[in-house]
Amino acid sequence: MFASGNLRSPLGRARGLGSAKEGLHHWWAQRLTSLALIPLTLWFVAGVIHLALGGEPYESFMAWIANPCTATLMILFLGVSFHHAQLGVQVVLEDYVSCHAWRTGLTIVTKFTCYGFATLGIVSTLICCFGG
Repeated sequence: MFASGNLRSPLGRARGLGSAKEGLHHWWAQRLTSLALIPLTLWFVAGVIHLALGGEPYESFMAWIANPCTATLMILFLGVSFHHAQLGVQVVLEDYVSCHAWRTGLTIVTKFTCYGFATLGIVSTLICCFGG
């Protein structure tokens, strides 16, 4: 029962390693963001194809992004896609990084990176939209 000098019981060793009641929330968040990304990605790809077939790429893009509907959809696309990416990378880290300290550190770096890029994209969209 107590191997290699460890005086903790199996229950004591298992405490803190079980469910934190966050798995279901995380699972739902991934599913909902993936569902939201289906129409947003189709819209984004259609917009990029439309812009690629246009004549003046810069002017076409600025006119496209200046539309309030387009800017709103772009902000939604950026926010949802980076949140979905962060959730996916977090699952990979939880599954494959065994060292708790490394896993925690990499999860924090991943969250900051994804949310930083989402913020950069959203601010850039707003600057393009309002002609700053």
